[in-house]
Amino acid sequence: MFDVDWMGLLTREVLRERAADLIAESCAWAVGMSDQPHYLRTAGRIVATGTTVGERAAKDLSLGDEEDGRLDLGDARPGSFQDALNAVGGDGVLQAHRFDEEVLHPFVHETCVRAAERARRTRPDAWAELADDVGEDAGDLAGVVRGGGWEAPLRIDAEHLVLAALGAVPLIEVEAEGLPLSLVRAAEATTRAATAPAGPPAPDTDLAGSLFLAEAALTATGAPVPVGPDAAERLLEELLAHGLEPDEVVAVLPHLPVQPETADTVAAIIRAAGIG
Repeated sequence: MFDVDWMGLLTREVLRERAADLIAESCAWAVGMSDQPHYLRTAGRIVATGTTVGERAAKDLSLGDEEDGRLDLGDARPGSFQDALNAVGGDGVLQAHRFDEEVLHPFVHETCVRAAERARRTRPDAWAELADDVGEDAGDLAGVVRGGGWEAPLRIDAEHLVLAALGAVPLIEVEAEGLPLSLVRAAEATTRAATAPAGPPAPDTDLAGSLFLAEAALTATGAPVPVGPDAAERLLEELLAHGLEPDEVVAVLPHLPVQPETADTVAAIIRAAGIG
């Protein structure tokens, strides 16, 4: 006879229950990818192709990088979410690696901790024995999870879930699905920032990064420049969707090709919503 890894089975059960949340988080993470410049590694150097990820995807051109790409993602449909994961960023980091670190790993960790909470509540004796086996305090859920080694195999299951649901879906459709959640995340970040102690003034490099995102957001609106007041709400929506905080929006407005009335309208919307 052999011992059944009941905790491993429980983590998979909780992952299946959270599958919809994982897909939603993946879609939200993808928002803004199509507006980013497209890069390839050529002879060991990262080179911009002169187009955006979205422009290539719209033409059914491959986004992946042959030199840096992962073999398990190499059979992707051009322009799909899986294809975008196999693309390389301007910093030389594969998007799949960034997705792992920013979405997959923390989600799997949280799933295992939730499974541990359930195990401690529903099977207290078995949980105590399990904690003793891995040499951790039964009250330290994260410690028992680390000692048990359930995260690594669950990451594989989680990746399979994401690719099964989104792998062949066009990137632009994945971004569209993720936009509502990304706006919620932006609002949550604003709330946290409002309660955090004030830090030192942002350096110029921060403004440069904000301007990069803001220009991509402005392009995404499709509005003629200088942007008029009638497109103010759409502009604000895109700025937040691209990850800018409300205070960053106010800071970059003077540097964007928008009419003065448009900048005033955007600022007024932020104030009225109480997020500025």
